[in-house]
This record gives sequence, structure tokens and C-alpha cells, in this order.
Amino acid sequence: MASLLYRLGRMSFRQRRYFALLWVAILAACSFAALSAPAAEEDGFSIPGTESQKAFDLLDERFPGDNAEGADARIVFAAPDGQKVTARENRAVVERVVDTIGRGSQVKDTSDPFAAQSVSKDTTTAFATVTYTVSSDDLSEATSAALMDAVQDGRAAGLTVEVGGSAVDGGPELGGITELIGIAVAALVLFITFRALVAAGLPLVTALIGLGAGVCAIVAAGMSTTTITLALMLGLAVGIDYALFIVSRYRAERADGHPPQEAAGRAVGTAGSAVVFAGATVVVALAGLSLAGVPMLTDMGLAAAGTVVIAVLVALTLLPALLGFFPQAVLPRAQRGTTTAPAPTAPGKEPAGSRWARLVVRRPLATLLLSVAGLGIVAVPALDLRLSLPGDEAQPTSTTQRRAYDALADGFGPGFNGPLTIVVDAKGADDAKAAAAQARTALNGTDGIVDVSPATFNKGGDTAVITAVPSTGPSAGATKNLVKTIRSEATGPRTDSGASLYVTGQTAMNIDVSNKVTAALIPYLAVVVGLAILLLMIVFRSVLVPLKAALGFLLSVAASFGVIVAVFQWGWFADLLGVAQTGPVMSMMPIFLIGVVFGLAMDYEIFLVTRIREAHVHGESPAQAIATGFRHSARVVVAAAVIMIAVFAGFVGMSDSMIKMLGLGLAAAVFFDAFIVRMTIVPAALALLGHAAWRLPRWLDRLLPDLDVEGEKLTGTLASEHSAPGTASSQEESVHA
Repeated sequence: MASLLYRLGRMSFRQRRYFALLWVAILAACSFAALSAPAAEEDGFSIPGTESQKAFDLLDERFPGDNAEGADARIVFAAPDGQKVTARENRAVVERVVDTIGRGSQVKDTSDPFAAQSVSKDTTTAFATVTYTVSSDDLSEATSAALMDAVQDGRAAGLTVEVGGSAVDGGPELGGITELIGIAVAALVLFITFRALVAAGLPLVTALIGLGAGVCAIVAAGMSTTTITLALMLGLAVGIDYALFIVSRYRAERADGHPPQEAAGRAVGTAGSAVVFAGATVVVALAGLSLAGVPMLTDMGLAAAGTVVIAVLVALTLLPALLGFFPQAVLPRAQRGTTTAPAPTAPGKEPAGSRWARLVVRRPLATLLLSVAGLGIVAVPALDLRLSLPGDEAQPTSTTQRRAYDALADGFGPGFNGPLTIVVDAKGADDAKAAAAQARTALNGTDGIVDVSPATFNKGGDTAVITAVPSTGPSAGATKNLVKTIRSEATGPRTDSGASLYVTGQTAMNIDVSNKVTAALIPYLAVVVGLAILLLMIVFRSVLVPLKAALGFLLSVAASFGVIVAVFQWGWFADLLGVAQTGPVMSMMPIFLIGVVFGLAMDYEIFLVTRIREAHVHGESPAQAIATGFRHSARVVVAAAVIMIAVFAGFVGMSDSMIKMLGLGLAAAVFFDAFIVRMTIVPAALALLGHAAWRLPRWLDRLLPDLDVEGEKLTGTLASEHSAPGTASSQEESVHA
């Protein structure tokens, strides 16, 4: 592999104009395809194989046309203190607002809260439901403006009027000022690392080009907009990091006296090999998200994986081409104009990376135990991890959706925002109405249910829908237990008549998603970690090093879960981070975090440990190899980690709770993995293992392909070629700067 990438790097450098034009053409083609592609369908949410999904499919079959996915809005009216919403003046305001909205061209239906008895028992709160003929993505600006204007008129008349529902839900946030700050921090870190403006700019330029091509490809493929956020996070972070490692290696090769084209080839052949395997582990982890069986999760994983693949290709081809345009400008000012190696480092001027490594190696056991204990303490809150899919209750209190949610909870009870839909399939029953009545009676007698609606039948009279309102909120543990109770009892007396009962609705679906994702965690870990360990065995020709890498990853994930629980469940630093509401963690967060962090953790493992193994292969003792590896790679790994943390932390400033949680979790995980696990636990563990760390059974060595990731064979081949009589390599490497 190293030889193949070496030739690719030289060719990209030599044919730089063609490769640059190729990527410009790719970006232009992807952009044109994205602009020409039809709008993606509104994000759907399905969970095949669950009871909730079976019930939804049954409703689509038995109630054709009634479940079309048009947008909806729920307008909540609250009377001033001491007044009732049913008072004549207030009632007139409510009816005027509803009537105004109902005259809209895209409005399908509106409900009169007084005729529909949508008034709280204390008569202080009422709500009206508005349904539209089109999805929320297709609502015109005029329709949205008419809705909010009518709401504002109601407020001006003295009522508290808030609105929730899909008609007022904004699309996914794709960026913000905090993300721009993250990019600015990345640029500053790159400049501090390289001390050269061009060297700092190239990783940003290539990352943005790869990110642009990836996002445009996602849009052109017709994937939903929810897939873009994860692709943005990872595409930008890994794109910068991969370019950072190759540029750093190019500068090192130039400092060793190699001419520009040769240095580019060697950089892509060595650091590029690590980029390929690092990218492969990220892709494996992301593609493995499909094992959860949740289509939205699969789409997000595949979209992000495709963006990572593009980032790898850009780093291997476009970056060396750009180095061909700026072969000298990427070097430190003192080295420009010369290809000779710098003077040896003066005594006492040992780089900070190798000094840190020697400090760790001097007390490896104490360092290891202290680091593991520290991560264990941070991970303690994770023992209280509770999962759910948050709704409007997780929105900031500044939003009308959140205020509408709170007003309904105050007026009608906490369970009103999360009703359960009971579907009675009476197709095989002797008396469908009797079966529905029996189910309704049983629901009325179930602890935890405060209200049960009359049964609504389809035109065929063989299927009924009953709405049950729990006494607890949608994300409460008691509501989850209630759903479990109803389902467990659905095979008992309630179905004696031959009818089948299904529990569905948004609340039940959220519970099913949590259960399904939790059940998929162990198989996911087994497959993804197993494949990644195999990849690392090929890279490091070792059994213990990949196992150590996997165990370190588990520590990082556990600690990041601890941070998420402490902030989003317990409320630590919630105000500082802009967390509007504490509560259960998003149910898809664990598998998201595990997948993404595993790939990123292996990035640092590969970039750091390949340098250590390279020194060990060349004859250095285990302790000395650790110091040598850190001298070459610690500074760059730290810079890469700081860049990733800055990029991920930029998403913490967004209002969407899922994105905020994902950004904080990833930023914390990268911090723990890069600085505690890879920079501290890894050298300590390698020092304790000694030579045993690099042993591989002979039978396994014969089975695993030797891809020469560190470029050992490549270096030997090049050395023999350059020492051969009559070689003209130096003349071939001349560059027209």
C-alpha cells in the first residue's frame, strides 16, 4: 500500500494542474447535481419490526387517506390570571384567531376548541388543531406568516397564545456563529502548529472542498436533510486532520533533505497509509450504524461515511497537488530555499512530546492506574443513563413550541403531550364494537391512564382507534412502564373476542426506538470493534496493541457518557451550555457516540502508534521507540485533537438539543481519548508490555496481509534505489517553484 500511495503522491504532485482541475470539476458537478435534484421528501421516521410501526402500517391500510403526512399546528390559548378562556371576550378572540387561520389556501381543517371540548377542566386553557394539505417543507411563506400573524393578533387581544406542531418546526440547523468560531480556532491551531500561513491554509481549503462535494452529493442523492449534520461534523473534522498529518509529514521529509516531489510521495506513502486505515475504521463504524435497523440512523451513518471517504480521497490526491503549487511556502520561513536537514536539536531542547513520553515511561504503572481511575470517576454519572427521544419539552423556553408544550401540560396534565394510540384490529372478531368496548373498559381500569377517548372506527368497521392519556409525561419512566403493561396485557382478557391490540403513537414509537437501539448495541460493538481490531492487527502486526486500543476507547466512551448525563440529566453547567431542559438522553446518542468516537479514537491510535512501531522496527528499545514516536507525532496529534474539539464544540451553541448533545459528547470524547487515553494510557501500557506489545503469532502473521503501512519496505526500496550508481533521482525531483 505504501508503494502504491507513494506513486500516487508523486503523480498528483507532478500532474498537479490536472488533479486540481479534476477536483474543481467534481465539486462543480456535485453542486450542479444538488441544485438540479428534486427536493428531498419530508423526513419520515420508521422503525421496522416494532409494534408501533406495525400499528402505523395497519392504520395506513385500514384508514386510507386519513394518515397523509400533512403539516399540523396546535394553537394553545391561555387566559390571563384570574380569567377563564370561556369568558365571552376571550372566547371571541379564540374563535377569531381560529377562523382567520382556517381561511388559508393550504389549510385542510381547523377544530373549534369549544365544539371539540378542547378546554381544560379549570377552563383557563384551550387548544385548536390546524391541519394542512401539504407537508411542512411545502408550506408557503404566506401560510406560515398568516399563522404567526393570527397568533400575534390573539396575543395583542390579551391572551397568551403559543403554537406547536410540525408547521412551526424549523429545519435542521446546518451551522451557526459558534461553528464559525470552531473553524477560526482550527485555523489558529494550524498556524501555531506550522508557523506558515500556507501550511495552515491548505488543510482548511482541502477540508472545505471535500465537505462541499460530500454535502452536495448527499443532497443530489435525495437523502433527507437530517443526514447532513453528522456529515458536516465529521467531514470537516477528519478533512482537516487528515490533511494536517500529510502536510506535517511532507515538512518532515523536506527537513530530511528530500526534494519536493519526493517528499510529497513519501508523505502520501507513509502518513497517507495511516490516513487510509484511519478513514477505513471511521467508515466501518459509521456504516455499522445500519445494524440498529433504524432507517434514519442508517442514512445518517452512510451519508457521513461517504463524506469521510471523500475526505480521504481529497487528502491523498488534491493535497499533494496543492503542495506542488506551494512546495516552499508550506515550510517554516527558516527552511525555505534549502533542502538540507536542520541542525540537530541542542541538548536540553528535547521536544515537549518526547519529554512527556519519557515522564510517562518512567512511572508507567502509576500513570496508568491514575488515568484509568480518573476516567472511571468521570464515567460514574453514566450509571444513571436514561434514554428517550425528546420532543418539544427539550426546546429552549424562548421558543413558542416549548411554551405551547408547557401550557398544555399545565392545563391538561403532563401526559397530554404524549397520548398513546391504541389500535384495535377487530377483523377476526365476531363483534368489532364489543371488542373495542372491551378494550376501552380495560384501559379505563389501568393505573396510570387518566382519560380514554371513545373508539373511532374505519369505514369497513373492522378497525378502531382509541386515544389514552397517561398521567405522566412522554419521557417519564412511568410512561414507559405503562406502555409495557398495556402490551403485556393485550394478550389477556382484552382480546378474548379475537381482536388484536397495538400500542402506537409518538410516545410509544420513541420507546420502541430506545428499546431497539439498546438491543442493537452489543451486536454493533461486536461487529464494528471486531472489524476494527482486525484492521489494527494488519496495521501494527500485533495482538495486544489492538486490544489495548479497544479498551482505551471504551474508557473514553464511558467518560463522555458521564459528561452527557451530568449536563443533560443532572443539569450540571446546564445554564452555561444553554441546555433548556434536563431529562433523559436521546435514545440514539449511545450508538451514535460509540460509532463516531470509535472511528476517531482509532485515528489517533494509528497516527501515534505507527510512529512508535516504525521506531521499534528500526531497532529502538520499547521505551526509546515511545519517546521517538512522540517526538515526531505528539505535537501533530495534539493539534488534530484541539481542532476536532473546536469543530465539535461549535455545535454545542446550536439550539437543537440533539445536535447540542452530540456536539458536547463528541468534544468530550475526543478530549478524553486524545489526551488521557492516547497520550497517557497508551505510552504507559506500551512501556509495561515492552517487547510483548509487538508480538504476533506466526500462524496469524502468515494469515494477515502485510500492507507496509509504516512504509518500512518503501523506505528500504527507495534507499537502495537512491544509493544505486548513476541514479538521477535528485535531478528528476527538480520543481519549478
